[in-house]
Amino acid sequence: MRDRILHIGSVLLFVLVVWQVIHWVTGSIAVSSPVETVERLAALMRTDEFWGHARETTTAFVQALGIALGGGLLIGLLLGGWRPAGQVFEPILIAIYSIPKVTLYPVVLLLFGLGMSAKVAFGAIHGIIPVAIFTLNAVRALNPVYVRAARSMRLSTGQMATRVLIPATLPEIVTGFRIGFSLTLLGSLIGELFASQRGLGFLIMRAVNVYDVKTIFAVTLLIAAVAVVVNSAMLALDQKLHRRM
Repeated sequence: MRDRILHIGSVLLFVLVVWQVIHWVTGSIAVSSPVETVERLAALMRTDEFWGHARETTTAFVQALGIALGGGLLIGLLLGGWRPAGQVFEPILIAIYSIPKVTLYPVVLLLFGLGMSAKVAFGAIHGIIPVAIFTLNAVRALNPVYVRAARSMRLSTGQMATRVLIPATLPEIVTGFRIGFSLTLLGSLIGELFASQRGLGFLIMRAVNVYDVKTIFAVTLLIAAVAVVVNSAMLALDQKLHRRM
């Protein structure tokens, strides 16, 4: 634990030093300093408008994450447990995942319109396939003895999933969830950047339009900090589960 803290501290110090040096080279017109960014973030967080945008982003992200994780887990379990279907649909999932998601945004807008539903859909599109692929491969690599034992005990499909498949493949599922979390957050924010009147992504885009560098960096810093903290916690859990297995 101590080594991990020292490592994180070293990386954070390095990032701050590089950030400050870039600020000195380019000036505030291009990159705000770490101190200016934190001051601007503190000022934003004292306004009701900021928290309204933050709630909008949080609501969209939580809904998209629930769809991505739940849907991806279900798809992965079904395709992994039924090998013929997995062999057919895995290449299709990979092909869809390779498509740049921005190109799908006009379709999402046509189907869901502007607003919350479009952001949720765009976020879920980013995260659901990685979760499904990780779960599918984990179930496929599972020792067949577990499945045969479950069938010999006449477990139902739901019981096999909750009592055998998920516990036995939990480390890989958590890995998929960690990647799905990051991609879903990215998708939700991209949705707000392109067609939204509320949310942290909208705040960034509005700041870009008026060239408000401090606000751009302040909101970006907040999002990055939340993403790093959550991802680090999930990575620690991921590593712990893999060591136990």
